[in-house]
Amino acid sequence: MDKIKNKIIIITFLVFIFGLSLVNVITEDREISESENRPLQQLPSFSFERLISGKYTQQFDQYMMDQFVLKDAWVGLKSDVERLFFQKKENNGVYFAEDYLLEMFTEAGPYYEKNLEAINAFHEKMPNILATAILVPTAVKIYEEKLPLFAPVYDQNEMLEVAQTELTIDFVNPYTVLNQHKNEYIYYKTDHHWTTLGAYYVYQQLMSDWDMTPYLNYNIETVSTEFYGTYYSKANNYHLSPDEIDVYYPQDETSFTITWDDQTEALEGLYNEDYLSKKDKYSMFINGNHPLTIVKSSVKNGEKLIIFKDSYAHNFVPFLAMNFEEIHLIDLRYFNLNPYDYIREQEIERVLFLYNLSSFGSDSTINKLKVLN
Repeated sequence: MDKIKNKIIIITFLVFIFGLSLVNVITEDREISESENRPLQQLPSFSFERLISGKYTQQFDQYMMDQFVLKDAWVGLKSDVERLFFQKKENNGVYFAEDYLLEMFTEAGPYYEKNLEAINAFHEKMPNILATAILVPTAVKIYEEKLPLFAPVYDQNEMLEVAQTELTIDFVNPYTVLNQHKNEYIYYKTDHHWTTLGAYYVYQQLMSDWDMTPYLNYNIETVSTEFYGTYYSKANNYHLSPDEIDVYYPQDETSFTITWDDQTEALEGLYNEDYLSKKDKYSMFINGNHPLTIVKSSVKNGEKLIIFKDSYAHNFVPFLAMNFEEIHLIDLRYFNLNPYDYIREQEIERVLFLYNLSSFGSDSTINKLKVLN
């Protein structure tokens, strides 16, 4: 009887293994992982030279991992087992925090002080520019009480206090405003960005700081109820509800155009709705990341603004576009020209540095402002 059971187990195991292998062979390779938002390794071309160098085996190993059938389901199952049976409270640096996914934030970052110095260097080189910095706390600071018990977390308020003390330009601290509205939908629950509502509150704070009148008359439209963000992809917790994306449309008739990079392409309006059918839905705001993005509006007041930024600026810009005729956004991670020359050529007189604290502490490219002239 035991022999029969053992045979059944062995046969079942072999059928499973060979069946899975067969499915892997006949299943068409995927080019992009929607859940990870990245291109997948394709079958590498073989040559003896590449085999000897190790490049072929390295790429083939990555190909097998990327193209493994039902990979996302297996990864999700692994995460479920770890949470249910081992009480695991985090995965890939993301905490399971009640109804939110929150990043592990345990240090200011190796470039935090250096980037404050880079901004001060910018101010020394362009003292006549009206310069302001906004460093936005991430959701883990606003919702610390949701973290698992004893989860280590660095106090982002200390970072904001250091910026307030050390920066020689105007500094807008958004913590108080965001914390006042923490019971509202100001951060996505599955993504690392703030929502348009969070950006809207800080926009009003910035306009007050600049002694400008904020534009307040918007029609709010929910354009997606199926947004799963970067934390969702990292945590592999597939039981969370998706986020919503809201867009604020001005009630007054205003037109916008966006150009980027070499300016051979243009987008009418502030949103590329093609992204709403993709995983990376947040890129609908001003068409996502580019080295240089230029937003022009029909607000004919001659006002120009340049923003050094990360992607937190993307859903912030549509509000600023109601106050500026032109907004030039530079992402120093990809921008390889001299930003000082660009500012002089464009005759821009106001600059905004807009980053979240996590990226500001880890971005080495902001140092370009210190090195260049």
